[in-house]
Amino acid sequence: MKKITKGKILADSIITLAIIAMVITGILGAIYLSGGRINISKSIPLGLYRISSKPLAKGEYVIFCPPSKAVFREAKERGYISSGFCPDHYGYMMKKIVAMKDDKVSITSQGVTVNGVLLQHSRPLAFDKMGRPLPQIDLQPYILNESELLLMTDHSASSFDARYFGILGKKQVISVLQPMITWTTS
Repeated sequence: MKKITKGKILADSIITLAIIAMVITGILGAIYLSGGRINISKSIPLGLYRISSKPLAKGEYVIFCPPSKAVFREAKERGYISSGFCPDHYGYMMKKIVAMKDDKVSITSQGVTVNGVLLQHSRPLAFDKMGRPLPQIDLQPYILNESELLLMTDHSASSFDARYFGILGKKQVISVLQPMITWTTS
């Protein structure tokens, strides 16, 4: 009878975990290469999305690269956004388009309004979870032009979105995202 040692059990466990990790990596790589994107942030519902050729429109989710601005450099340093493949090594961000051309927007300490309607969960926080001051914007009625977007969350009071970084250009957007499998947490 063959004797099983703790070393053998440990080696077999490590091999099994390595195989599982390779399979998971392969699956995630295939999803990514086929246009799939996974969201694990509070910005939009958690889940699996796919890159789409749909045109930009209000209410659509988008994936974008942050522009090279001080507010995004600080956000990356603080861990609000990750490192990634965008210019300046920013990670992609995902948000919802809440305003486009000819929409009248305001960003104040009360929150973000679009065409006179205060958006839910849009009141800017004064400090982050670590007690560090957050950027405060005062943008009184401003009408977006053809090249501008307002990108927000619609279900998280603590998301890093337009209430902190303001209006962005359409050129930052990589694609519209189509939800495939999503869920929300409370």
